[in-house]
Amino acid sequence: MSRSVNMVLAGFGGQGVLFAGKLIAYAGLLEDREVSWLPSYGPEMRGGTANCSVCLSDDPIGSPLVLAPDVLVAMNQPSLDKFERSAAEGGIVVADSTLVQRIPEIEGVRMCAIPATAMAEEAGFKKLANIILAGKLFAETRFCEEETLWKAIEKCVPAKKAAMLDMNKRALQLGIDA
Repeated sequence: MSRSVNMVLAGFGGQGVLFAGKLIAYAGLLEDREVSWLPSYGPEMRGGTANCSVCLSDDPIGSPLVLAPDVLVAMNQPSLDKFERSAAEGGIVVADSTLVQRIPEIEGVRMCAIPATAMAEEAGFKKLANIILAGKLFAETRFCEEETLWKAIEKCVPAKKAAMLDMNKRALQLGIDA
């Protein structure tokens, strides 16, 4: 039986949705799965829209474009508004309730909202709400083995930002525990 999951992660530029998607994709690579990671962002460097499609599968992936995500991660209200109707039945939406004021009920879709931005600020991880949400996503879906997730975060945090690795790991754990 094939394990496959199609995800959309969306937010404003600068919130780290592309990095969170890269973390998930890298976990898939470490498990020798078929992977696609397709970023999409507006022309603005920060504050514009940003999203990425991530596919993890044991079988070849036909298209990197995700039109009906099994998983939607929404870091702000405009992102949830844009993608909520596309969530696949039986799927899950993980939202940052700090920036998403309206949490809809979508028939056949499980809603999971945590105040990731507030949690990040309270813990002193100002820019790591994306990693907290990735941790919550992992806790809800187990898209990879836990050991793989920790290896992936070590690979994704670049050497020039090695000082951020411990904070990223703590943010990931905060999301897992949320």
